[in-house]
Amino acid sequence: MDPTQWHVPYPLVVAALFVIVMLRANGTYWLGRAASAGARHTRLAKLMDSPGYLRATQRIDAYGPPVISLSFLTIGFQTLANLAAGATRMSLRHYLPAVVIGSVMWAFLYATLGTVGVDLLGDLYRQSPALAIGLAVLVMALIAAYVIWQVRRRTLAGRVPLAEDTALAED
Repeated sequence: MDPTQWHVPYPLVVAALFVIVMLRANGTYWLGRAASAGARHTRLAKLMDSPGYLRATQRIDAYGPPVISLSFLTIGFQTLANLAAGATRMSLRHYLPAVVIGSVMWAFLYATLGTVGVDLLGDLYRQSPALAIGLAVLVMALIAAYVIWQVRRRTLAGRVPLAEDTALAED
């Protein structure tokens, strides 16, 4: 489903993408609600009726809508956010405006970057396949370097210095 191949006006691409993402996000939300309803018939019901769980679901309902909207600007987190909204039974009066805002942002972003980005990369490949492939490899290398840097930074930040380490550092 590549919007660059639809050969229709841009507003129609945005509208179609909006409908697609609304169906997907709301389907995920209702899947979460169904899972939550099913869990109420298991041993988890006791946990779901606990005061702590109820407080957490109230907070998610009250403060979660901006997270839902902003999740549409991420990759991967969007599905989790919509599923969690359903599983915690976020009220529709909070969920629907948030999912509409997020879907509009996603549709414009995907229609613009999807069509323009793919077109530009295609044009670059037609002009210079080596440059296009080199650019793709460079982008992947930068992403890999960033991920490795983040993992190392978090690993080192979580490391507690041992007594020997502090003694060596003082010497």
